[in-house]
Amino acid sequence: MPPLPDSSRRRMLAAASSLLLAPLSRAAGPRPQGGPPLTLYTFGDSILDCARYNAHGVHPGQLIVRNDDALFPEFRGRDLQSRGPARLEHRAVDGATVASLPGQAQGLRPRGDAVALLTVGGNDLLRGLAGDDGRGVRAFESALDAFLRRLPIRPVLLGTVYDPTFGDDARNFLGIEPRIARANHRRVNEAIGRMAARYGRLVDLHAHFLGGDPSWFTNTIEPSLVGASEVRRAFLAAL
Repeated sequence: MPPLPDSSRRRMLAAASSLLLAPLSRAAGPRPQGGPPLTLYTFGDSILDCARYNAHGVHPGQLIVRNDDALFPEFRGRDLQSRGPARLEHRAVDGATVASLPGQAQGLRPRGDAVALLTVGGNDLLRGLAGDDGRGVRAFESALDAFLRRLPIRPVLLGTVYDPTFGDDARNFLGIEPRIARANHRRVNEAIGRMAARYGRLVDLHAHFLGGDPSWFTNTIEPSLVGASEVRRAFLAAL
């Protein structure tokens, strides 16, 4: 999946990761009790819709809005509800591709302050983009741009596609030459980065998960309970 990082790639990942530490906007900052809630919207795939992959049935959006203090005491007092009124509108769907996104936004009528989280691209890679000749990645970027341009929520935090192989070709599960798959994974994440610069902020899940371990995954590619919390960690740092 992702390319083995060269020196320039490492510099880019370090710069992207450092952006996670700075708040994106005052919309997700401290809010007066009794005021209108901040709405957190989730769109995309199983990186955000991973409740079925853990025994506690939790996913990152839930944990961002209201932490489970018994499961994750480290995050006590760090969720959005600790800053003021906040609610979740969860629209991400396990298995989604970029073509699924418009359907997830049907009937959307945001009111008041809102922030959107979006993860997409992993299933597109699994369904053909990993072996792409270049045209598919361009179409992916065009479709993502069209969705974001019409999405009536700002800002949007876009997560990159992580690598469950941790950059180890021996873990390749795609049946595609790793050199080709990693190059296309890089191109997809670069496309996501361009869209993030245009519509909100990049959350570099790829960089964050390279520092993890196999306990962060289940079913090879899905976030485990620990992985769901780590997705939460990366997005929460940008809010």
